[in-house]
Amino acid sequence: MASPTQQFQQNRAAAEGEAEMSFIDHLEALRWHIIRAAIAVVVFSLVAFFSKEFLFHTLILGPSRSDFWTYRMLCKLGTMVGSADACTNQVNFIIQNREMSGQLAMHISTSFMAGICLTFPYLFWELWRFIKPGLYPHERQNSRGAVFFVSVLFILGLLFGYYIAAPLSINFLASYTVDSSIENQIDLQSYLSTLTTMTISCAFVFELPMIVFFLAKAGLVTPEIMRLYRKHAIVVILIIAAVITPPDVTAQIIVTIPILLLYELSIHIAHIVRRDRTASLNAELARNQAANNV
Repeated sequence: MASPTQQFQQNRAAAEGEAEMSFIDHLEALRWHIIRAAIAVVVFSLVAFFSKEFLFHTLILGPSRSDFWTYRMLCKLGTMVGSADACTNQVNFIIQNREMSGQLAMHISTSFMAGICLTFPYLFWELWRFIKPGLYPHERQNSRGAVFFVSVLFILGLLFGYYIAAPLSINFLASYTVDSSIENQIDLQSYLSTLTTMTISCAFVFELPMIVFFLAKAGLVTPEIMRLYRKHAIVVILIIAAVITPPDVTAQIIVTIPILLLYELSIHIAHIVRRDRTASLNAELARNQAANNV
């Protein structure tokens, strides 16, 4: 009986119309996928590096200013409901650099991170191109659109983290004081760490529906199990929201709601997957019975 690795190689070779690939051929194919992905990351990282004004002043430092889009929308919402406290007139902290090469190092690392985020759909596509030939035909059929949906959810998570989770966290932490005589002078690394943690965390949390989709396809997750453990999932979601947001009830609620909606969407996805699997099994059973009758 062939091992999973050998079976993967046989499926890949059959899909590409070739003889069975050796382990070296398999590594060679992987190497070129990695090379193309690395080139894409380097190119977009260079684009980000030479777009310093937009990358830092507009994008990175945007949530540190009171005219940021999120703060303006919260102010408008507060005006509509009669709450002037929702307006952020000033973000009470100063960002500073304490190391000689700190800004250069931050420029390089941030450009690299931006390059990865910008090329994420392509990176996943390269990964999928490597895996796809090794799948059975029905597995490839069941996974159509995976690159598109994974990319869309990742982008939506990035946007949610950048415009919702990160600004709320930064505004809360910047305005929290134990004494009015203490001035917040935040290190650039600390600010960027908070911003990237909020944003990237939300991007991966938003992949929950696709994770459930593949688990349901593998038969590891069913809608009944997800409904049974819904209360436990809510507790876990609240913990996740508490980790990626500051101890501010409003921010935690705002982050918790979309994650709960994603969990409910995942239950629906698991239900659809099981329904399709049942229909496929019934159709196959009917074909077998018809063949036996003949």
